[in-house]
Amino acid sequence: VSLQASGGGLVQAGGSLRLSCAASGYIFRISDMGWYRQAPGKQRELVATVTSGGSTNYADSVKGRFTISRDNAKNTVYLQMNFLKPEDTAVYYCNAAVPALIQSWGRGTQVTVSS
Repeated sequence: VSLQASGGGLVQAGGSLRLSCAASGYIFRISDMGWYRQAPGKQRELVATVTSGGSTNYADSVKGRFTISRDNAKNTVYLQMNFLKPEDTAVYYCNAAVPALIQSWGRGTQVTVSS
C-alpha cells in the first residue's frame, strides 16, 4: 500500500494550495479517505474526510476554507486549501478516515504559511 501526498509548499497568508494524494495497492473505491496534518510539537489531527460516495466532513478549524474531493478513476484524493493561515502550517498526509483501516503514513507534504 502506498499513499503519496504532494502539492505542498510555501505560501503567504490568504493564499491557496491544492494537495493531491495518489493511492496504490489499496481498495480506494470503497474506502472513506481523510486528510490529516501534524504541526511541530502537536499531535496529528484529522482535518477533512470524504466517503466513498463523496460526502464530506471538516474540522471546525478549516470549515469554509478547505475542500476535500476524490477521483475514484484515478485513485486520488485532493484537498483544496484557500485563505490559508499561519496556523495551517504542518505536514499534511492522506490516509483512511476510519482509524482501524489506517495504513502506513508515508512522508506527507509540507505546507508552510507565512504571515
